[in-house]
This record gives sequence, C-alpha cells and structure tokens, in this order.
Amino acid sequence: MASSALPQQRSSAAISDDDDRAIASRLTASLEVATGNAELAARWAGRVDDERPASSSLKKEYDVFINHRGVDTKHTVARLLYDRLDHLSAGRVRSFLDNKSMRPGDRLQESIDEGIRQCKVAVAIFSQRYFDSDYCLRELASIVEARKVLIPIFYGIKPSELVLPQEVADLYTSQDVKRFSLAFQEAKSTVGLTYDPATGDLADLVLKAANAVMERIQEMEQRVPRRQQMIISRL
Repeated sequence: MASSALPQQRSSAAISDDDDRAIASRLTASLEVATGNAELAARWAGRVDDERPASSSLKKEYDVFINHRGVDTKHTVARLLYDRLDHLSAGRVRSFLDNKSMRPGDRLQESIDEGIRQCKVAVAIFSQRYFDSDYCLRELASIVEARKVLIPIFYGIKPSELVLPQEVADLYTSQDVKRFSLAFQEAKSTVGLTYDPATGDLADLVLKAANAVMERIQEMEQRVPRRQQMIISRL
C-alpha cells in the first residue's frame, strides 16, 4: 500500500513544479514587457505553454469580452474584431465571442459570467437593436458592476441614444431598469469609437478598436505588482 502511494505523491510534486515554472515564466515575461524588451518577453511567454501541465490547457481563459447584438454585428464588427485581436497577439490574447467561445453542452449563462469575470477589457458594441436583447443588457450591467475596462463602439447609434426604450423598460423590474440605466450612463461617459454603417470604413473601425484593446491590455501587464517582483527576485 505504501509503495503504491509513493508514485502518486511524486506525480503531485511534479505537477507543482510545472506550475511553479509556468508562473515564473509568466512573471518574467511581464517584467520584460515592462522594461521594453519585447524579444525576451516573447521568448519567456512562449515557455509558459511549454511548461504548463497538459491538464491546465483544458481550462478556458479570456482577456477580452465582446458584448454585442448578434443580429446587427455578429458577422461584421464583432467577428472581425475577434479575428483581428487573435492575429495581432498571435493567439496570446483570447476573446470571448459567444459563437466562437462556447461549445454544444456548455451552460450559456455560466459561460458568459465566467467570460466577464476573467476579462481584462470589455468591448460593448451598441447598435440599433441592442436594447431588444436581454443578454446584451445584463452583460453590460455585469461588466460595469465588475469595474472592467470598457471600450464602447457606437455602431450606427449615437451615445445620446443610449436610453432604455419605455416599451423595453416595461418588461423589467425597477431594479433591473436601474442597473441598465447606470450601465448606459457609464458607457456614455466613456470615450469610445463611433461608426456610421452607411459611410464608415469598417476595416478602419476594427483596426482602431483592436489597437485600443491591445493598448489597454499592455498597460495592465506592465503594472507588475511589487509582490510579483519580489517573487521573481527570489527565483
């Protein structure tokens, strides 16, 4: 019995060592980014995937959450932004887009909640039929309440038009209406991107949005907490 337990203990220790090395690599990469050494940062970031235990690769992690009304923008700005972020980051930045991030069998609300909880940046794409979606409204409220960095895109709609229509408000409780209204107010008071589908350049919009997201993520990664610096100094 004792001999059969020993390999199991070694396996746990090996996994722990792998986790420690992966953490060390990620922290070192963050420091290299902060000091402007992009080459070394990329080298250390590449080691994270090599040193991560196979089991951890099954866990989904998201950096960006794309809040959008599918019927208006899923096959235009939302999908193009998703692809652009993946291309710019060489797959390092992972975005949550419902039809790309969820598989048959996933629990819808749980997946959405987890995507919002994990994300560093949220992009809210406001469009004409945005208000018709219960998911859009609740996602936006959750994003604002979680104090995520929010980048609004006003797609064929003006910031001043972010007002819950009365016929929609009548479908919700007063508490929900208050949540949605506060979220709209936050979005209206945040610098965003505007786009007119009739005259605008969609490629230019997607490029600007992707660059804004990447800049915000880079800023966050450069703020290496003092505690992490102390951990690296002991490695």
